[in-house]
Amino acid sequence: MEHWNKPFCIEVKGEYACFTRPEMKVERVSYDVITPSAARGIFEAIFWKPAIRWRIRKIEVLKPIKWVSVRRNEVAQTASERSQGIFIEDARQQRAGLFLRDVAYRLHAELEFIPPSKRPEVKRHSLQDGWEATELRKDENPGKYYGIFERRMRKGQCFSQPYLGCREFSCEFRLVENPADEPAPISETCDLGFMLYDLDFEKNLKEPAPAFFRACLENGVINVPAWESEEVRK
Repeated sequence: MEHWNKPFCIEVKGEYACFTRPEMKVERVSYDVITPSAARGIFEAIFWKPAIRWRIRKIEVLKPIKWVSVRRNEVAQTASERSQGIFIEDARQQRAGLFLRDVAYRLHAELEFIPPSKRPEVKRHSLQDGWEATELRKDENPGKYYGIFERRMRKGQCFSQPYLGCREFSCEFRLVENPADEPAPISETCDLGFMLYDLDFEKNLKEPAPAFFRACLENGVINVPAWESEEVRK
């Protein structure tokens, strides 16, 4: 059965955000705007199943880009079951960060339904989230998942709290029913340089390779190329 990917638009906003540049090894420095991978993570935090895939198509910046410099304490170790706990004074590190302040975005994405006959084994989310893929149903249809996402959005439901780059920067979200009736994004136009698009899990599931694209902000809008496009450098 042939079908079309259905577009959805959500608005997210928060007090702080940090979409970390991978070239910064020690200090956390954010990109100017949200990355496609972070936008995809917000959609997946609200709704994700092995039968669907989110494709980010457009990002609208709704508030002027503002920065804030923060110096904070971080712990350099990870607690484990075998450890006897962490002594904060020995593991503490002071790091500076350049974060975004008072952000708001409209995120446009397509919900892509994957037919059972073309659905690969779900490995990436199994590795990240620690769950096992269940047996796939043969009577699934895209309309089922479109309806589930809309109902969850209207009720404010999510699998995990969506966040803006870092888990401590949680965000509010709402479904945008008619994007044409919403206020226009900011009028700024500039070249943002190469930006992280997403991680490529096809070759190596445990150590995915980053993919980048040239991000251009045109009157507050970033048009995100397709993953298969030549504009995405893998």
